[in-house]
Amino acid sequence: MLNLSTTTITVSRETKELLESLRGNMTWDEFLKKLALELKREKARRATESLRSTAFKRDISEDESRLRLGLH
Repeated sequence: MLNLSTTTITVSRETKELLESLRGNMTWDEFLKKLALELKREKARRATESLRSTAFKRDISEDESRLRLGLH
């Protein structure tokens, strides 16, 4: 049998009510883990999108590359 340790997180009543309204029939552990993983995925998606949208600013011409590498 797997023995998982647990802990308590103190939040305001307002926050708990908001979270309870979103939790549905999941346990608190399932819900908070799902919430954290969704946030983590969204942050990664935004970072990837930002990198893609600014890639042209980091690109340099072939001539510039050759110059920087001393291959002129």
